[in-house]
Amino acid sequence: MKTSAVILMGGSGERFGSAVPKQFHSISGKKVYQHTLERLYKSRYFHEIILVVPKEWKEKVEEETKDFFGTAVILGGKSRQSSSYLGLLACKSSTEYVLVHDAVRPFVSIDILKRNISAVQLYGAVDTCIPSADTLVYAPNKEEIAGIPDRSHYLRGQTPQTFSYGLLKRAHEKAIHDNYENASDDCQLVVKLGEKVHVVMGEERNYKITTELDLFLAEQHFRLEQKIVSLSGDMSHLKDKVIVVTGGTGGIGLGLVNLLKEYGAVPIVVSRSSETYPADLRDAKDAKRVFETIFQKYGAIDGLVNSIGFLKVKELQALLPEEVEELIDVNLQALIYSCQYAKLKPGAHIVNIASSSYAKGRKDFAVYSSTKAAVVNFTQGLAEENPHLQVNAVVPQRTATKMRYENFPLEDQNELLPPEKVALTIVELLSNKEITGSIIEVRRN
Repeated sequence: MKTSAVILMGGSGERFGSAVPKQFHSISGKKVYQHTLERLYKSRYFHEIILVVPKEWKEKVEEETKDFFGTAVILGGKSRQSSSYLGLLACKSSTEYVLVHDAVRPFVSIDILKRNISAVQLYGAVDTCIPSADTLVYAPNKEEIAGIPDRSHYLRGQTPQTFSYGLLKRAHEKAIHDNYENASDDCQLVVKLGEKVHVVMGEERNYKITTELDLFLAEQHFRLEQKIVSLSGDMSHLKDKVIVVTGGTGGIGLGLVNLLKEYGAVPIVVSRSSETYPADLRDAKDAKRVFETIFQKYGAIDGLVNSIGFLKVKELQALLPEEVEELIDVNLQALIYSCQYAKLKPGAHIVNIASSSYAKGRKDFAVYSSTKAAVVNFTQGLAEENPHLQVNAVVPQRTATKMRYENFPLEDQNELLPPEKVALTIVELLSNKEITGSIIEVRRN
């Protein structure tokens, strides 16, 4: 069965309120359309994938998708309908079925794809739909209600929509003959042809990114997905890899160094108390010096993990100026200098350890929380600047470290996250070649 996929990428972004169309905004280190493309590509259901793009983005998309074998990039038309038809015409002559999907629905699941592929062989035309949880109101003039239909009779249409190639082509050609333009989707054309369209169930998660709020929600959904999905990779890839660990003399950093040794990696500890590579990373000159020294001995490194940190629990008014400076310099400035001066191989990893306090400022350590929020934002921005690297933030819950004990001596230690669990997550992340620009949460349970 030869099935082509057509990804429509022609939205202008007017409703999104941005000069950059929503499909080209980045979430979790990749553009929205790239997440969508990866979902379809990894399913292995399609013998080709055609991306239909605006003229001004064609060259950029071709460059960004050059490693996806069997993918073609073509110019779209003036409307969704014309773009879909151009995608249809670009399909290989051997195509039997064609799946049409919106680039701005990056959460399409393998189950939805399966349902479409199975049903189209039986029915020839398939639409992905979900029930409406809201009351539907009929108000043609948008000012007063003319009727409230039974919502159980209505569904909300999503994509993908999948068709017999010949059927969809006939539907488009009939629309052209009848001068019918600007159909909202391909099913509308098939229905106008007098053909039936079978319904398969979609998912609420398969929503369309249309507004800035949708983009924010998508970022959170990707974060939750990556927390749930196992990051495990082949740990043998770590053998002989050179990984710099800042702050690797205690807590999470020390646990990570020991684990890296177990897997045959070469961990290099950089901190003020390091026996081999002592440095004050808060100082730009010293940070530059130590990473230059490491480069001279090892060449470009395979990974950088920033676990250096400092916590002082005090109300803001009680903090001394030097304590404020140390909180900012250790938790943020030193990390920035490390990322700036480390010499990394293409495909290398940067893992910045933040804190669960990044999401909400905490009483008595507002400065610390703000630096951890900055670390997360810095990491996401750095990932976009460096698509040739894997750049992620690890966010542990409260962790059983010396720093934690000193600041919270009365805390129940049984409720804390073991530092070894955080270290294991980092090791797994260092073995993963796909995740970048992400926030990886680590929980005790």
